[in-house]
Amino acid sequence: MATRQDTDRDETIDGFKDAVNMTASSLEKWLETDESKSVGQSDGGGESVGHASGRRIIKLLHTKKSDLTDGDLAHMRKVTGYVHRHMKQRPSGDITDTPWRYSLMNWGHDPKKK
Repeated sequence: MATRQDTDRDETIDGFKDAVNMTASSLEKWLETDESKSVGQSDGGGESVGHASGRRIIKLLHTKKSDLTDGDLAHMRKVTGYVHRHMKQRPSGDITDTPWRYSLMNWGHDPKKK
């Protein structure tokens, strides 16, 4: 019988899989672009929070479900929350070349992907 903890874990993983619609390889390629590096908040001019999150997402996508730590699950919840909040702020018009889309892509979600 599944425990509440197992259910929470599964819900976190399912939410993450729904929010992150980019593959590890496509996210890796994206993070190398100037567009990816042009958006997000950073402390002291270093890597942005979203860019660092993207690198962690790549690792999570390569991690077996049974090997996920509590810290991994916490980051998965953070990613899911960010994507859901950010999607509600969609600008009008063509979103192709917008900081809004670039930020989401740093967090593993491409709003143009079906």
